Amino acid sequence: MLMKGSSRISGPSGSKTPPIPPRIDVLNLVGPGGIAARLRDIEDAWRAVLGWTVAPWRGSPAEAIPQHASFLANNLLWACGSYESVGQDIDDLRRLHGECAALASGEKRPGRVQIGACPVRIDDGPCGTALTASTGSHRVHCGGCGARWDGLGEWRDLRAAQEAVLAEQAGVAA
Repeated sequence: MLMKGSSRISGPSGSKTPPIPPRIDVLNLVGPGGIAARLRDIEDAWRAVLGWTVAPWRGSPAEAIPQHASFLANNLLWACGSYESVGQDIDDLRRLHGECAALASGEKRPGRVQIGACPVRIDDGPCGTALTASTGSHRVHCGGCGARWDGLGEWRDLRAAQEAVLAEQAGVAA
């Protein structure tokens, strides 16, 4: 205000345009619990089974991620042959890769919707695994019993079977 040519500002200072909304998918990968933390958790589990000490602090995520990836690549053969939970870790790595690839390519990942419990009979009752459907596919797959439903006709059969199980459970409870 004391400078020649300056004017008095009335109202709040700053931009009149709102800030750009954050991209949640980016924040999920770079923030706490993101890529570095997920790779670190797998590495720490492998180190614990091997009887090695937990790796020392590695600095920022940008510094840590290459070290985690290098450790996992160097010990993958051991894990495949000797580590019981390697399948789960490989699934986690595959999911993480998919998230990173989708983010890098700018593609929008299809959403998932809960569609109820699996009605397939196993031994003494229904499987009961929670089923989800993707907005990008016409296929539903049960992770519990392996049952599949493809296309609209089979989806109708799935819904009818779910309703039959619900009616049966309601009749037993009454």
